[in-house]
Amino acid sequence: MAIYPTREQIRTLLEHPSDAPIVMVNLLRFKPRADAPDAGMSGAEAYALYGERMRGIVERHGGRILWTGRVDSVAIEDGGQRYDAVALVEYPSRKVFVEIATSAEVAEIGVHRAAGLESQWLLATTAGRF
Repeated sequence: MAIYPTREQIRTLLEHPSDAPIVMVNLLRFKPRADAPDAGMSGAEAYALYGERMRGIVERHGGRILWTGRVDSVAIEDGGQRYDAVALVEYPSRKVFVEIATSAEVAEIGVHRAAGLESQWLLATTAGRF
């Protein structure tokens, strides 16, 4: 399963107006046990190390974490994916999101993300009607 966007996905993301705020919907599935360098932790614990540092990075760039929570039950599903947690993160623009996501600082803390995350859906959303 994917945990990083492809170049094509980033290119598609940037095709939309880049000056409008964007909310990224993170659907997260954790590994039962984290890989190195966080071996001995759960996947969720390893990802939390990444998340704590990521919060500061996002806030320094004008973004904010709107909401995080664990998935405790499913009301409607099609038998496909299973997720453990959801996070809604607002960025000032798509451009700022890409700058953060591709920065050396995020690459450095990304070891914890990769150690704990089994898969992710990351949905780019903008305010507006359906």
